[in-house]
Amino acid sequence: MERHTLISKPGDGEQRLDRFVSDRLELSRSRVQKLLAQGRVTLDGRQARKSQVVSVGSVVEVEVPEAEMVDIVAENLPIKVVHEDKDLLVVDKEAGMVVHPAPGHRSGTLVNALLWHCPDIEGVGGRARPGIVHRLDRDTSGLLMVAKNDVSHLALSDAIRARRVKRFYLAAAWGHLADSAILVDAPIGRDPRDRKRMAVLEDGKESTTRFEVHERWLRADLLRVALKTGRTHQIRVHLEHLGHPVVGDATYGLGWERGLGGPTRRWVDEFARRIKRQFLHAAELRFSHPVTREEMSFESPLPADLAIIAEWARSE
Repeated sequence: MERHTLISKPGDGEQRLDRFVSDRLELSRSRVQKLLAQGRVTLDGRQARKSQVVSVGSVVEVEVPEAEMVDIVAENLPIKVVHEDKDLLVVDKEAGMVVHPAPGHRSGTLVNALLWHCPDIEGVGGRARPGIVHRLDRDTSGLLMVAKNDVSHLALSDAIRARRVKRFYLAAAWGHLADSAILVDAPIGRDPRDRKRMAVLEDGKESTTRFEVHERWLRADLLRVALKTGRTHQIRVHLEHLGHPVVGDATYGLGWERGLGGPTRRWVDEFARRIKRQFLHAAELRFSHPVTREEMSFESPLPADLAIIAEWARSE
């Protein structure tokens, strides 16, 4: 059982209780409404209703029981382990693999593969997401930490919250950034028009990303990206916010390239044709070992599908 105390700040404004909890805890609105119906949410010490309004200074207490899921089955799936010791693993995830089971993805996930590779992680950090301390989107490739025991899980989770884990990505974005380095400090929350998307919102959670131009191509930039915070879809949302969405991003950049006309139109069309998934790769990971405190550093080159496209882009 997870227990959360949420205090409404001046920037939150007045809003319905179910939306407030949904945005703060990144839970679906339907999940929050079930918690309310079960009496697991209080507003200023009293059992709450979803239609109640949260005002500045209101205190919301939420009990979130562990998600009930079918047993997760260990599966002998190929995964690339780049480091392993008795406390943790570092995995180089392929694009297309979901990190943990969820509705619609009960098998074939990284967690299914990890349970086969390392059965001892079962139950570490919870039944639903054993060993997982941070995630990558399904179509994002690259480096991911996995805890092998509860001590490591707690320490790594704390390190992420305290921003002591350094994560760097490579991303291709349409068009050209105005400057060679840009810091985006724009809060992110659940898009009120589409709950499957995230968006830059005035009342969203603090979100900071640094973008540096690594290579300039004809009508796109290859960027080195440093995450200061770790919100859902953060890089993709911030690049859309800048007007330079990730190449191949079907959620935040679909059809954006159609606005890039002129004499380079053929290059743009060919680049869009060649890309089969979002051009986003978790390339570097730096952190202190949760037990020994040794400084750990890992790098992952662009996988073959993105490396081939990058080579074409820089040669044209």
